[in-house]
Amino acid sequence: MKTILIVPTYNEYDSIGELVPMLLALPVEPVVIVVDDNSTDGTGELADTLSDNFRGRVLVIHRPAKLGLGTAYLAGFARALDEQVDAIVTMDADFSHHPRYIPAMVDMLNAGYDLVIGSRYVPGGATPDFPLSRRMLSWCANTFARTMLGLQARDTTAGFRCYRRSVLESLPLDTIFSSGYSFLVEMLFMVQRAGYRVGEVPITFEDRKQGQSKISQQEILKAIYTVMRLAILRLSLWLRR
Repeated sequence: MKTILIVPTYNEYDSIGELVPMLLALPVEPVVIVVDDNSTDGTGELADTLSDNFRGRVLVIHRPAKLGLGTAYLAGFARALDEQVDAIVTMDADFSHHPRYIPAMVDMLNAGYDLVIGSRYVPGGATPDFPLSRRMLSWCANTFARTMLGLQARDTTAGFRCYRRSVLESLPLDTIFSSGYSFLVEMLFMVQRAGYRVGEVPITFEDRKQGQSKISQQEILKAIYTVMRLAILRLSLWLRR
């Protein structure tokens, strides 16, 4: 399957120069789209250099400010759908989503799934670097989303995903309200509600070795709001039936 990888960046200079060549060396022979939110550490300029060095295989979208993870994915989706590709992968730039799992995710898509999640919470998945507090936070977030929204996937908040092109073409992406990490829950809700087949590939999630996590308390509150908003929508749709 022809594959595009969407990699949002904000101050990822220390990792993007190593990550992109690793992605391009994968057997799926992908094209990489870097979506940079006006990084202050030179990430955008380095992405441009990589684009020059790997002409036609690295595309760069420059945005004027830090506008949120969800809108970065939407910008990447719009650019990816202009290309003749079958699979569209989203991932982090800090090696927490390791490139080695991408071929298995694409293979699973090729086997008939419509969305494949690189999952920490299916048998074989792991989060060895998480302290107990973060394990509890992640477990609570996933349990809350799965319970309130009826989601079947075990890892509802994972950003490591492989979408079939036709899925993204069919969804009303312009109606998505969320802009931050809660965008991931809303996307999964939309995919499942549309009746698409969701699968999960186990991954070992390795916490970033450089820089700091971009998940803030505000993002957590936004995620809670998103789940409650979608739960009300789910209930209203059920009552109409």
